[in-house]
Amino acid sequence: MKKKNRVRKSQEFQKLIHSASKKANASFVLYYAPKSEEEARIGVSLSRKMGKAVERNLYKRQIRMMCQEMIDFKTYPYDCIVIARFGYKERSYAINKNNLEKLMLNAIIQ
Repeated sequence: MKKKNRVRKSQEFQKLIHSASKKANASFVLYYAPKSEEEARIGVSLSRKMGKAVERNLYKRQIRMMCQEMIDFKTYPYDCIVIARFGYKERSYAINKNNLEKLMLNAIIQ
Protein backbone atom coordinates (compact mmCIF):
# COMPACT_ATOMS: atom_id res chain seq x y z
CA MET A 1 0.00 0.00 0.00
CA LYS A 2 1.36 3.41 -0.95
CA LYS A 3 2.09 5.92 1.80
CA LYS A 4 -0.44 8.38 0.40
CA ASN A 5 -3.11 5.74 1.06
CA ARG A 6 -2.29 5.48 4.77
CA VAL A 7 -3.49 7.44 7.77
CA ARG A 8 -0.26 8.09 9.63
CA LYS A 9 -0.63 10.95 12.12
CA SER A 10 -2.15 10.54 15.56
CA GLN A 11 -4.35 13.62 15.03
CA GLU A 12 -5.83 12.07 11.88
CA PHE A 13 -6.54 8.82 13.73
CA GLN A 14 -8.31 10.69 16.53
CA LYS A 15 -10.31 12.84 14.12
CA LEU A 16 -11.51 9.79 12.18
CA ILE A 17 -12.34 7.77 15.29
CA HIS A 18 -14.38 10.57 16.88
CA SER A 19 -16.27 11.63 13.76
CA ALA A 20 -16.72 8.29 12.02
CA SER A 21 -19.31 5.54 11.91
CA LYS A 22 -18.36 2.20 13.40
CA LYS A 23 -18.80 -1.47 12.47
CA ALA A 24 -17.33 -4.47 14.27
CA ASN A 25 -17.01 -8.25 14.21
CA ALA A 26 -14.94 -10.83 16.09
CA SER A 27 -11.65 -9.88 14.41
CA PHE A 28 -11.90 -6.16 13.62
CA VAL A 29 -13.39 -2.80 14.49
CA LEU A 30 -13.82 -0.55 11.45
CA TYR A 31 -14.25 3.22 11.73
CA TYR A 32 -15.13 4.90 8.45
CA ALA A 33 -15.91 8.45 7.32
CA PRO A 34 -16.28 10.04 3.87
CA LYS A 35 -12.86 10.51 2.35
CA SER A 36 -11.25 13.91 2.76
CA GLU A 37 -8.76 13.63 -0.10
CA GLU A 38 -8.79 12.43 -3.68
CA GLU A 39 -7.99 8.83 -2.73
CA ALA A 40 -9.20 6.75 0.21
CA ARG A 41 -6.83 6.17 3.12
CA ILE A 42 -6.50 3.30 5.58
CA GLY A 43 -5.04 3.34 9.10
CA VAL A 44 -4.23 0.18 11.06
CA SER A 45 -4.00 -0.04 14.83
CA LEU A 46 -3.30 -2.88 17.27
CA SER A 47 -3.16 -3.20 21.02
CA ARG A 48 0.13 -4.00 22.71
CA LYS A 49 -1.64 -7.02 24.16
CA MET A 50 -1.56 -8.56 20.67
CA GLY A 51 2.08 -9.51 21.13
CA LYS A 52 5.57 -8.15 20.84
CA ALA A 53 6.46 -5.58 18.19
CA VAL A 54 7.51 -8.22 15.66
CA GLU A 55 4.09 -9.89 15.82
CA ARG A 56 2.19 -6.60 15.73
CA ASN A 57 4.14 -5.46 12.67
CA LEU A 58 3.36 -8.78 10.95
CA TYR A 59 -0.36 -8.33 11.65
CA LYS A 60 -0.27 -4.74 10.39
CA ARG A 61 1.44 -5.81 7.16
CA GLN A 62 -1.16 -8.54 6.68
CA ILE A 63 -4.06 -6.14 7.22
CA ARG A 64 -2.56 -3.55 4.84
CA MET A 65 -2.13 -6.25 2.20
CA MET A 66 -5.74 -7.37 2.67
CA CYS A 67 -6.91 -3.79 2.13
CA GLN A 68 -4.67 -3.33 -0.89
CA GLU A 69 -6.12 -6.46 -2.53
CA MET A 70 -9.75 -5.53 -1.77
CA ILE A 71 -9.94 -1.79 -2.35
CA ASP A 72 -9.56 0.45 -5.35
CA PHE A 73 -8.41 3.56 -3.48
CA LYS A 74 -9.64 5.96 -6.17
CA THR A 75 -13.25 4.74 -6.03
CA TYR A 76 -13.67 3.57 -2.41
CA PRO A 77 -15.73 6.33 -0.74
CA TYR A 78 -14.29 6.22 2.80
CA ASP A 79 -11.21 6.86 4.90
CA CYS A 80 -10.99 3.95 7.34
CA ILE A 81 -9.33 2.99 10.59
CA VAL A 82 -9.02 -0.77 11.10
CA ILE A 83 -8.41 -1.92 14.66
CA ALA A 84 -7.54 -5.60 15.04
CA ARG A 85 -9.12 -7.37 17.99
CA PHE A 86 -7.46 -10.15 19.96
CA GLY A 87 -9.52 -12.70 17.98
CA TYR A 88 -7.41 -11.85 14.93
CA LYS A 89 -4.54 -13.98 16.26
CA GLU A 90 -6.73 -17.07 16.64
CA ARG A 91 -8.01 -17.12 13.05
CA SER A 92 -6.32 -17.90 9.76
CA TYR A 93 -5.39 -15.25 7.20
CA ALA A 94 -8.20 -16.38 4.87
CA ILE A 95 -10.88 -16.12 7.56
CA ASN A 96 -9.60 -12.72 8.70
CA LYS A 97 -9.55 -11.46 5.12
CA ASN A 98 -13.13 -12.63 4.62
CA ASN A 99 -14.21 -10.90 7.86
CA LEU A 100 -12.57 -7.62 6.83
CA GLU A 101 -14.09 -7.80 3.35
CA LYS A 102 -17.58 -8.28 4.83
CA LEU A 103 -17.09 -5.27 7.13
CA MET A 104 -15.92 -3.00 4.32
CA LEU A 105 -18.74 -4.05 2.00
CA ASN A 106 -21.21 -3.58 4.84
CA ALA A 107 -19.95 -0.02 5.29
CA ILE A 108 -20.66 0.78 1.63
CA ILE A 109 -24.10 -0.85 1.62
CA GLN A 110 -25.29 0.95 4.72
